[in-house]
Amino acid sequence: MVLISVVLLAVDHRSSRMDNTRSVLSVLVYPIQRLVSLPVEIVEQIHETVVSYSELTKENKLLKEEQLVNSIKLLKLESLENENIRLRGLLENSFKLGEQVLVAELLSVNLVPYEHVMVVNKGSRFGVHEKQAVIDANGIVGQVIRSLPLSSEVMLITDPNHAIPVQVNRNGLRTIAIGSGQLDRLNLPFLPNNADIVPGDLLVTSGLGGTFPQGYPVAVVDNFTAQPNKPFANIYATPKAKLDRVRELLVVWSDSTPVPLSLPAETVGDLNSNE
Repeated sequence: MVLISVVLLAVDHRSSRMDNTRSVLSVLVYPIQRLVSLPVEIVEQIHETVVSYSELTKENKLLKEEQLVNSIKLLKLESLENENIRLRGLLENSFKLGEQVLVAELLSVNLVPYEHVMVVNKGSRFGVHEKQAVIDANGIVGQVIRSLPLSSEVMLITDPNHAIPVQVNRNGLRTIAIGSGQLDRLNLPFLPNNADIVPGDLLVTSGLGGTFPQGYPVAVVDNFTAQPNKPFANIYATPKAKLDRVRELLVVWSDSTPVPLSLPAETVGDLNSNE
């Protein structure tokens, strides 16, 4: 066999007679070569597939985590944007009011049927005291009923125990608005059947009583029903303030410095000397 191999090598080297034979043999041997190399190729493809799948799984996990973080950031940014809009509305409103105001944030709400009270994060440490008006960007919310060092309790105008002096903005008709125990309703129980008030009338603070400065929006009249057999009509109104969704509030200091009824002694002396 060795001798035959040597002879074939010599003949192949010196002539081209073996080219056709080599071609035929290569065709016959090719399937065997493919079968021999196939396991190695399959193993390599499986390895690449497993590695690619593992990398894709890790990348997909990282992308999902990143998407979750971005979604939370977007929610926070949206919340901050809404808060910024509300605060801007409060501050713009405060410039129009003319009184000194303090921005406070809501801490908790107690809305049991016969008590509408909320707690805000500003108290006596910030100068907040009882019987201060509290508003939002739309109208009167209520008044401070208890001031603690770091927080205050605010009774809403819808509390059944709350009453606020109001007047019809259209004609100046004065009356009292009483809380109904419902966040979307105030009662006006002391107006006669022939009172000049109609649905759609805006009620504002009258300034009587000293707690609420004059001219703040309170509610809009929704219903007027005359009761011929009773002395007073059935009238109710919807508060202007967003009592069910308020987050930021304004605590108001009214400019209630009393006007002296007599002139100071030095002023009287100056007037006499000029005469």
